Amino acid sequence: MELNRESGIDIPLGRIAALRAGTEGATPVLALHGWLDNAASFVPLARHLDGLDLVAIDLPGHGRSAHLAIGADYSFYGSVNAVLDVADALGWERFALLGHSMGAGIASLVAAASPQRITRFIAIEALGALAEAPERTAIRMREAVAAARALPGKALRVFPTLEPAIRARMQANALSEPVARLLVERGTRGVEGGYTWSSDQRLMLPSFTRLTEAQVADLVAGIECKVRVIHGDPAQPYLPDPVRRAHAAALRHGELIVIPGGHHLHMEQPDEVAAAIGDFFAA
Repeated sequence: MELNRESGIDIPLGRIAALRAGTEGATPVLALHGWLDNAASFVPLARHLDGLDLVAIDLPGHGRSAHLAIGADYSFYGSVNAVLDVADALGWERFALLGHSMGAGIASLVAAASPQRITRFIAIEALGALAEAPERTAIRMREAVAAARALPGKALRVFPTLEPAIRARMQANALSEPVARLLVERGTRGVEGGYTWSSDQRLMLPSFTRLTEAQVADLVAGIECKVRVIHGDPAQPYLPDPVRRAHAAALRHGELIVIPGGHHLHMEQPDEVAAAIGDFFAA
């Protein structure tokens, strides 16, 4: 399938941009990308999938989607209603989820909070949420408030052409040039003097709070649908292999597949990830 049909989905917070592939009426799958990525994250993988009605959205504040109103805060929890609003606008009462990184975290919350609506869930490179020790609660709040108060004084970087922006993404995320180009072309906008990132600067702010490991375990255990978790090897430093295995083990109906690859393995090795997905959505 070619994930290339542009669409706009109107929800209460504004217009959500999306890419669509497959046939309407086929198995509905909503794809949620990672932090500071966009819907183009799923373009390589979609070419190896079939038999789906796949809708990949630019999450609020990302890509070509609306930004939150001035004074509003981005959070996983706020994204849950945005995702359900998108499904409502599509006319999907029940649907499957495909998430990468932050998108898999948001999808975890959706699946746990609205189990009656989610049929199946593929989680790539994340499950549940990043946890934090309770004794860091006050410190995190102080850091988040300080960063938010300082943000208005920060200027956006302007790139004279797309090429330095592509190189910046390649370096930041260890991406190949074609993969970085996909994300940058959808994740920038033209301004005087060149291009700048289209994502909302508030997405760079640290979270005000995080769940504890006990809360993450309860969240994951609350996901009632079948889940297939796909991780790359080696593990990311912020999510060590023992932790991600423990999260997967907390699932009621889950399985874990680990294959060699980096964090964006669904883009760099889409054929291998598609093979790991198999007929999961159609089963």
